[in-house]
Amino acid sequence: MAFFIRCRRGIGMISRSMKIRNSLLLVLTALIWGVAFVAQSKGGDAVGALSFNCIRSIIAGIVLLPVIKLLDALGYGSKKPATKQEKKTLVTGGICCGLALFLASTAQQIGITMGTEPGKAGFLTACYILLVPVFGLFLKKKCGFNIWIGVVIAVVGLYFLCMNGSISFETSDLMTLLCAVLFSFHILIIDHFSPLVDGVRMSCIQFFTCGIVGIIPMFIFDMGHNISGISEWLTLFADADAWIAILYAGVMSSGVGYTLQIVGQNGINPTVASMLMSLESVFSVLAGVVILKQFLTLRETVGCVLIFAAIIIAQLPAGKVKVESVNEEHGQADL
Repeated sequence: MAFFIRCRRGIGMISRSMKIRNSLLLVLTALIWGVAFVAQSKGGDAVGALSFNCIRSIIAGIVLLPVIKLLDALGYGSKKPATKQEKKTLVTGGICCGLALFLASTAQQIGITMGTEPGKAGFLTACYILLVPVFGLFLKKKCGFNIWIGVVIAVVGLYFLCMNGSISFETSDLMTLLCAVLFSFHILIIDHFSPLVDGVRMSCIQFFTCGIVGIIPMFIFDMGHNISGISEWLTLFADADAWIAILYAGVMSSGVGYTLQIVGQNGINPTVASMLMSLESVFSVLAGVVILKQFLTLRETVGCVLIFAAIIIAQLPAGKVKVESVNEEHGQADL
């Protein structure tokens, strides 16, 4: 019986250490996305939003193929599908994630193209940190009181960080808000499938799905669905800067970033995960200060501080956790 108790303690310690590691992976994800914002903006302007999303996704999928082989050779492919059902679950998860990612990123680009200012687009997109716990209630995913407080503080922080004008909604803003809804679904889909499948494999399927689905709208809207339109579209890729932006976004922002998201979300409350990833807005501002020598205003500083404070509050142990640990100690004493 004493051996059983030690095993239970060991499992708990591994679980806590894994949560810390995965939380750090999500912070790294936010850092990669924040720094890559400039590259994504330049790439979308150079070749078109739909073309940029399609090509970067396919590149990301291709990059992950040798990574999967390498991880298997090193013995890290612990969740490699062995049965037909496991393969079905993996493919289903990858396709669902890919469709959600395609719809969310497309809605965001359309909203920006229709006129939503970048700051407002960043704020509306990051509203998924409020939508994730709300949608999670329908999936019986409850959050502690400290997490709800953290969500409210984070939304206020994002407002200070991203918004400079008054709150007014245009049609383009509603499209960007739809993007936040779709990204919420994306996070919840990952939360469901990530404990069941290999994260890198699901990420690879996700990117190929997103890229393949994006070919048709790219052909219709960016290529003009005719020969002359395709010829004109091909000339856009003669610009070396466009390829630098596409490759960076494909390899780092997509291939590395979204894969870290899938791996990092395993075992993390989806609401806490969404808050950690909302640091993307903070890192994008800080990257502008460091790389582009931009000035950080007092308003933006307050926003950054509030978001960091919100994440710390959300990570604090809730009363429920304390009660469970006390009950476990009583149970061990009885044994």
